[in-house]
Parts: sequence; structure tokens; C-alpha cells
Amino acid sequence: MKVDRRSFLGLGLGAVAGAAVSPVAMKLTDDSSIWTQNWPWTPVPHDGEVTFENSVCSLCKGSCGISIRKVAGRAIKIEGQTDHPNNNGGICLHGIAGLQYLYDPTRIKSPLKKNGKKFEEISWEDAISHIAEKLTSIRDEKKTENIACISGNETGSVAELYKRFFKVFGSNNFYSVPSMDTTWKTTASEMHGKNNSLSFDLENAGFILSFGAGLIEGWGSPVQCFKTNAARQKKGVKLFQIEPRLSNTAAGADKWIPIKPGTEADLALGLCHIIIKEEIYDISYISKYNYDFKAFSKMLDKDYTPEKVAEKTGIDLTLIKQLAHKFAWADNPVAIAGKGRGDIAGDAKEFAAVHALNCLAGNINKKGGVWVNRKKNYLKFPLENLDNTARKGFAKPRYTSFQSLISQIGESSESPIQALFILNANPCYTMHDSDKIIEAFEKIPFKVSFSSFMDETAQLSDIILPSHTFLERYEDIPSDSAGIARKTVGLCKPVVNPVFNTKNQGDAILMIAKALKGKVADNFPWDNYEKCLKSLTKNIWSALSDKGYVVLTSKPSYSKPSAEFSYIANGLKSVEAQGDKKSFPLTLISIDNMRIAGGEISSSPFAIKTVSDKVIKGTDILVEINPETAKKARLAQGNKAKITTPVGSATVRVNLFEGIMPGLIGMAQGLGHTIDNKFVADKGVNINKLIAPVIEPSSGQDAAWGIAASISKV
Repeated sequence: MKVDRRSFLGLGLGAVAGAAVSPVAMKLTDDSSIWTQNWPWTPVPHDGEVTFENSVCSLCKGSCGISIRKVAGRAIKIEGQTDHPNNNGGICLHGIAGLQYLYDPTRIKSPLKKNGKKFEEISWEDAISHIAEKLTSIRDEKKTENIACISGNETGSVAELYKRFFKVFGSNNFYSVPSMDTTWKTTASEMHGKNNSLSFDLENAGFILSFGAGLIEGWGSPVQCFKTNAARQKKGVKLFQIEPRLSNTAAGADKWIPIKPGTEADLALGLCHIIIKEEIYDISYISKYNYDFKAFSKMLDKDYTPEKVAEKTGIDLTLIKQLAHKFAWADNPVAIAGKGRGDIAGDAKEFAAVHALNCLAGNINKKGGVWVNRKKNYLKFPLENLDNTARKGFAKPRYTSFQSLISQIGESSESPIQALFILNANPCYTMHDSDKIIEAFEKIPFKVSFSSFMDETAQLSDIILPSHTFLERYEDIPSDSAGIARKTVGLCKPVVNPVFNTKNQGDAILMIAKALKGKVADNFPWDNYEKCLKSLTKNIWSALSDKGYVVLTSKPSYSKPSAEFSYIANGLKSVEAQGDKKSFPLTLISIDNMRIAGGEISSSPFAIKTVSDKVIKGTDILVEINPETAKKARLAQGNKAKITTPVGSATVRVNLFEGIMPGLIGMAQGLGHTIDNKFVADKGVNINKLIAPVIEPSSGQDAAWGIAASISKV
């Protein structure tokens, strides 16, 4: 069966979203599962017995339950698990195409060691021995703080095992890739007390005020958000979308409110000012549970009057007042933030200002509101036993973030980090100003990647210990996204035998620890990762292995937490796009597209085939420009143009779009991979090459949402 681009695009966003949220095995997903097998490098199964196995997808933070259809023992189709609380039978197109990652052309088939500029295959034993030799040398020199790890995950047993390894080795330099969840946790800790997190009960909300959150672009838990969006329309729940571009979420909202990018915090605080001045907030909650409310109110009087906010945001004054009233008077109103998918850390001031609205509404720890929860620790690790070397190394100061560490390496003639582990992350692709990131990585003497794929960061590594894919391994997958109110942990299980000579990342770190011997090895008593996982989850293992998931939190941890308005009143600064506006009069912003994978892995061939030719045509990326902006630059539809920013330039094509505000250029995130995969490589531009990092002062995280730019016809 031949499937061309037109056939794929015939699906349409609504069709894909409908398939994603339907628990029924619809014809559309049957067809798409056939398409996912219709590639020359994917084996075709023989006839045989049909069976099903449940597991969990870990391609994003949605943590969806999946059911894998097998014929004669070979997995041929992925569907949503009907009784799983995170997705209730739904599945997104990336989950549907998950089988393609088993046979992806960039799969690493065995351990590799860099020899000059090329990799050569080595045995697992030799690879582990080589790593142990390097780490032993560092430890013998009492420089244990000179190793670091960057992980795509912060929670779960695998991430915790790596944290444990670094601690008993003697390094406090374990970092995780920041996202909106990082900033929501910071907001919760600062406004409601340490070790708290925030999550949103959107499915029961009565009014949703979204500051750029892409509810159908992959925000939070994508499938659950699809379902919530469809259900709210039936229930008559209003969604107001505030962002500078008419995204798919904005197009489906009850009202789209265009705003100058970077002024979202100003609008949120302006709404707070009106609500407080008119005394239409929850007085009982604020009077009893607030701190520094008067200082917060005084700050609003000074800097965030409706007139000032209207001028700064570009939103009509009357509309701002109407919006404040709409939110304050609604039943169970919820305000959310996190641009697009929420893959960047975000502006701490914006998140705090948006959450202040939730606090004023008093919709905290209520059904249909914002849940403030303490961390539920289901993993039961034995206490670490550190030797003197580890204690001294672990006590050394750490960098505030991985971004600050990489910046320090880039500015130094010699890297302060001698060895770096890369776990479920691809920073040489995903971090801003990625060319500079690559330069910094090249200075690090020894790099170990645990990737399943030869991605941009794995290419720069010295040793690669290839991982099983999510269909080949055991792993606990906690739902850690703010987009999921209830917290669950699912069990990812091997539904197929490993296709290549790969191992579980948990087994890899156990092997390294044992090779180091001594106290480091003593802290890892488990024979293998499967036994380790059963031991760490012994309190829930029976239910976890039986049902495939356990609900850890189905309601808020406690009734009413206090609200610390001093966090905002003390002067948080907004993050602004870098660049001289005289030289770069426009602003480049990134666009998240549900059809294009975000994060460390590239899109599957199936997913790329569904992307509109208004986003990618052949190998050319198209950028969105308002016709008014295009006219000033003498650009027409389809013209080739050059985008220039303070950190780079790229050749693109123009797509005229009235749904983007004048003065902006919108470019899709997730394209421009430079990997050896003909289906996705060199398609478009990696926008991260064009955007410079902007460090958020209070967290040290990169919170850049765009950059000043210019565009000219080629």
C-alpha cells in the first residue's frame, strides 16, 4: 500500500485528536497502525495467535497506559489502555507510532567507543571496564565533584539510582532537564512551603484561563488534555486563551486574546489588581491563609494599574476589566501557564503571577481547582553509606543549574567537569544556542551516553551504553506533570525481547557501581534492575504488577495551605527576549506542534509524514509571518528568506498567517535534526540554534521564550 503526504494530511488535527481520545478501536487508528508498519526497515509479522500486553508509554510526561497487540509474539500495534486513569483508552499519534522506535535507523545496536572521530563496537564488559577506569582515576585524585549527570527525568527509580550513584561517588552535580514543571514546583515551594508541587484539576474546572498553555499542542498530559478540551465544550466550560499567536488551542477556545509576548505576567498582575480593588476575591481564604498580602497589593497599586497593563500588553482596557470579572465570578476558575507544550522552564514571575489569580479565587485544593501536594515517595531506598571521599566531594558547592554549568565550561579554557553522564537527554539539540552547547561539550574530556539512539549528543560522546526502548524494559513511570491532578505510577514492562545488544539503564548503572567496588559498590546490593525495582516498590509492587499502575494521590494532601504573596511582592523580574531592537526589529518565537515530537528524541517517520506543508515542505521549514510584517520586508507567500538573530541565521520559506501578531516570526520547534535518519534528518531548522539562553535570576534556569530577529528576502 502506497501512502503519500496528501493521504496523511487528510487525517487533519481533529481526526488525530479524535483518534487519540477514543477508547474504541476505530478504523482510523487501525489504518494508522498499518501505516506504522509500512516502512522498508520494519519487519512484517507472520500470522499467528493474537495477544495483548499492557504497559506504559514514556515518550512524554503524559505517562499513558498502553495496550500492545501482538501476533505470534511480535508487537504490531499500540492502543490506549482502556482502564488507565491517565488516558482512559486514548493515545496520541506519537504513541500510535511507538513501534517505529524499535527499528529506528538511528538505534544503537551495541556498546560503542569513540576511536578518533569514529565509533567502534565493544563488549559490555569492556565498556564498563573503561568507564570504571576513568572514574577510579578521578576518585583516586579526590576530585569526585568533577563528574556530573544531565537527566531527562528527575523522578522514578532509574533517575533515583543515578542520583544515588553520584552521591556515594562524591558528586552533587546531578541535574535534570528543566520544563514548566520545574517552575511550577518552584512556585509551589515559594508560595506554599518546601517540597510541595502544583497540579491542575482541569477536567472539573468551571472556567479555564490559559496563558499560552497548548492544551491540544501537548501541554501537561497530552491525551488527558485532549479529553478535557473535548469534555469542556460539551459541558459549556469556557476556555480563554492568551497568547500572541492563533494556535490550535486558541482557535478552539471560546476567546483568543492576543498579547505582546513577554507581558503575560503583567496581565496576570493587572487582573489581580482589579480583583483586589473591587474586593471580588475569596476574602475568607486570603484573610486567613495569606502572608504579605498588603505588600503585594501595594506593589499592584504602584506598577499594575489597568491603564499601565493595557499599554504594556497591547490589550484593550475594557477587555482587561471584563477578563478580571469573568475569572473572579466564575465557578471553579483555574489559571494556567507554560507556553505550548511547556518544554521550557518558563518565567518564574509569570507562573507566580498566574498562580496568584488562583489564590485570589480561593480555588486551592478543591475539586476543579489547583492541588497543592507534598511529594509522595513510593520508592524505599536503604540509607546511603558514604566514605570520607564521597562526603567531602558531595559537600562541595554545585552549580545552580545545568545551564550555568555549561556556560562555565564554555567560558573556561579547561572544563571543570572531567566526566559527564547523559541520561534520557539530548542537550546538544534541545538547549538554546545549541552551537555554543556543542562547543562546551567538546571541552569535556569524557562523556558517557545511555541513549537508545545516535542523537546529536550521543554523537559527541566517548562511550555509549545503549538503552532498551520503552517497549523492551521494566521501569516505574510516575506521572509528574502539573497537567495531571491525580498522581499515579505506572509499570513499563518489556512486551518484546530486546531487538539489539542493549540493556536497561538501571542495569547499566548497577554494573558501573559494582565495577568501582568498595563503598560505591556496597550501596548497590541488587543483582539486577528488575530485582531492584521490586525491592524499591515492595509496598506497592503487588498492585503495580497486577494492574499496571497505582494511584498515589487522588485528592489534595491537605485542606488549605497558606499563600506567600511575598514571593511576588519582593520583586521577581520578567524574562525578556535578547537582542538590540534597532538591528533586530522583529521577535522570533517558537511554535509547538502536536505532530512534531518535543524533547530529546526525533519524531517518528509516521509523525513527520503528517506535518502540514505549511510547516515543512521537502527539506524547507516555513515560518509564520503576519502579512503586515511581510509587506514591510517585501516578502510574499513561499518566498525564501533569511532569518538573523544575535546568535545565528537560517534560510527559511515564508508562510503568511494573519493569526500571528505583527512584528513576530513563528518557527516550529522539533525540526532540523542532524542525525543519520533519512526520514527526519535535515528537515528544516533547529530553532534552538537561533535563540540565546536567558537566565531567570531566581532559579538559574534558562527561561528564554524568543529572541530579537530580522528577516530579509533571499
